[in-house]
Amino acid sequence: MRVLLAGATGYIGQAVLRELVAQGHEVVALVRPGRQLTMDAQDSVTRIEVSLTDDADWHQQVPPVDGVISCLASRSGAPRDARQVEFEANRKLLEYAERGTVRHFVLLSAICVQMPRLAFQREKLKFEALLAESSVPATIIRATAFFRSLVGQVERVRAGKPFLLFSSGNTTACKPISDRDLARFMVSKLASPPLSTAVLPIGGPGPALTPQDQGRLLCETLGQPFRTTSLPPEMFDWIRWLISPLALVSQSMRDRMEFLRIAKFYATESMLCWDATAERYDAEATPEFGDDTLQAFYTGLASGEIALPERGEHSLF
Repeated sequence: MRVLLAGATGYIGQAVLRELVAQGHEVVALVRPGRQLTMDAQDSVTRIEVSLTDDADWHQQVPPVDGVISCLASRSGAPRDARQVEFEANRKLLEYAERGTVRHFVLLSAICVQMPRLAFQREKLKFEALLAESSVPATIIRATAFFRSLVGQVERVRAGKPFLLFSSGNTTACKPISDRDLARFMVSKLASPPLSTAVLPIGGPGPALTPQDQGRLLCETLGQPFRTTSLPPEMFDWIRWLISPLALVSQSMRDRMEFLRIAKFYATESMLCWDATAERYDAEATPEFGDDTLQAFYTGLASGEIALPERGEHSLF
């Protein structure tokens, strides 16, 4: 199958590219100007340098494909960036799919859109709705936390400092999933387009982990005593209040305020399926996939077998 992959240089996009090649697919990888693919050159991979947000004729460089996988994601979460990437760029991909021979559109979304309080979540949902109305069969993957989002305190703990928690560290939880397992899950869905748009939440294997669990696991793996410092999530509101006058005249300050909203969201909400009837997050209802565990990932980081992943702009620490 020939697959158009958007976001091929991102954290999950790189893993999806490797999985597509491993399974024998021909890949057309869209790459932002100036970016390079991290994997070695492959005869089965065609690299096309385009800017979906700026190039109106980008599709003229793309050969016919059978499927589309979008791993596009806003790097900052700021409203303008979110609108351009989460909605506009994906909309252009969908328009291309609707004009051509595409049999399946697979979208990487996020489980946090269940609680759409942030700009990037609303833009994701707006595109999900557009995808649901399209004639192109689509699968929306709502992934829980990535391993990369849980490495921000590795060097802090390695240096003997306490693990930072918000409140008690037991009010939220997630089922973290590795980039490899998520890529396998996404590619496994590619050859089986649904009759109507399917929305699939997915997490990694094992029980849900609270920040307390994650901190204890990290400290044990790095051979450090488990010590914690608690921070109030309200601190993000206080900082927003302090800088709000500057936001009236500064776009960068307005973007910073959105980042603080994002930070508080991740500090106070679980990355699990939401039970609207019971009004609670439900770990049991959150599907699991794969073999990679957070414990094995931390062990690899501690030994140096796994390099510390590059962190995104949503990092709190």
